[in-house]
Amino acid sequence: MPERRTVALVTLGCARNEVDSEELAGRLAADGWDLVEEAADADVAVVNTCGFVEAAKKDSVDALLEANDLKAAASEGGGRTKAVVAVGCMAERYGKDLAAALPEADGVLGFDDYADISDRLQTILSGGIHASHTPRDRRKLLPVSPAERQDASVALPGHGDLPTVPQDLPEGVAPASGPRAPLRRRLDSSPVASVKLASGCDRRCSFCAIPAFRGSFISRRPSDVLTETRWLADQGVKEVMLVSENNTSYGKDLGDIRLLETLLPELAEVDGIERIRVSYLQPAEMRPGLIEVLTSTPKVAPYFDLSFQHSAPGVLRAMRRFGDTDRFLELLDQIRSKAPQAGARSNFIVGFPGETEADLAELERFLTGARLDAIGVFGYSDEEGTEALTYDGKLDEDVIAERLAHISRLADELTAQRAEERLGETVEVLVETVADEEGAVGRGVHQAPETDGQVILTDAGGLAPGRIVEAKVVATEGVDLVAEPLARGECPDEEAAA
Repeated sequence: MPERRTVALVTLGCARNEVDSEELAGRLAADGWDLVEEAADADVAVVNTCGFVEAAKKDSVDALLEANDLKAAASEGGGRTKAVVAVGCMAERYGKDLAAALPEADGVLGFDDYADISDRLQTILSGGIHASHTPRDRRKLLPVSPAERQDASVALPGHGDLPTVPQDLPEGVAPASGPRAPLRRRLDSSPVASVKLASGCDRRCSFCAIPAFRGSFISRRPSDVLTETRWLADQGVKEVMLVSENNTSYGKDLGDIRLLETLLPELAEVDGIERIRVSYLQPAEMRPGLIEVLTSTPKVAPYFDLSFQHSAPGVLRAMRRFGDTDRFLELLDQIRSKAPQAGARSNFIVGFPGETEADLAELERFLTGARLDAIGVFGYSDEEGTEALTYDGKLDEDVIAERLAHISRLADELTAQRAEERLGETVEVLVETVADEEGAVGRGVHQAPETDGQVILTDAGGLAPGRIVEAKVVATEGVDLVAEPLARGECPDEEAAA
């Protein structure tokens, strides 16, 4: 019997990339590849890259170089890795230019290669060459009218494109949604998983290149999202996080901009799912009905990941965005009037071209009044293909670094204060890891995975990953909460208990 081919997927970037990796894993497993966790144990190391900002691109290049080191070691008898392949946003964005600049990668594959990922990797593993694509603006691949996009035959990671479902699929591999859906295989046993609502973005923020390489906005059908969520529940998932570049636009290309408001209650009824979380919300597109559903539907987390980016009107207009400090504070007040314990987080860019000291003071005014649970701060950097690249009024790098440090310190102080406001609250904690009988770690309703801190439970007795427990907040450690469990119950299932 021939030796099995092995592949490892190294994922960088956002939750959308994590879903893409599990889709690639499903396709590869269905075609006979063995999936392994460590790149050193794989014939092929596939690095799912991020192409958002300079820091993320550097991390992606570093990961590719580390995988290449494993390949070099294997050639000397110190491992197994024979090929290194780049996929994901950076590979899609730069294509043959990345291949030329990074000869350490044996292949650079774009989104159009995903449907044939097994053949592509086999060609590369066998010493062949697959020509990298020439980058193109993917917005031009779909019709301008959102209503005409659903039937377009364009490669969209996370969307259905299999004409038939392969027979005799390996255990743990299944269509991610409907009969034409991509395959998906989970790459870990976490009780949390992401589900794509849509791909692409129709907004034209002057600092963002994502629409050019992710394409225009296109929703997945509600039936596909529901089917995938049910499958994840069967895999032991307890919390589903809905992701896309802009969840507030969901349904606009399906004829119903309020489709999310009807989909959320249906998702909450899926057996086995205990929490639904929605990420990536645009403040300018928030509507009363959506706020009502997010704050009042059982199992739907009152959680608001709002993309504010700044609050000074002049900076926001230059960013091609809308709003101001007072309107943003009013939105948060509206949310908290319905759900006082609701979680709220956002990201901000400082040092944008033309940003003045007064603009920075306006951002400080907003942050001080917003009481956000988590704050991400980034210093502006030029991005190829964006409108802001052409702007006058660029700030010196040392000025941007100073402002970044200042706002980051303020953010740390404010989020720590917000955590202290939760002292004495009762929080519902989804347990994610249990170290020993002395403690466990999980997340409350106001905390998304990886970005918003965690809850440290003081007593792990009887707990297991996937269990939801009520706990009282007794202390804080920065944005993290320390809480004492209030009740005991049965473990979610025998496997988790084991």
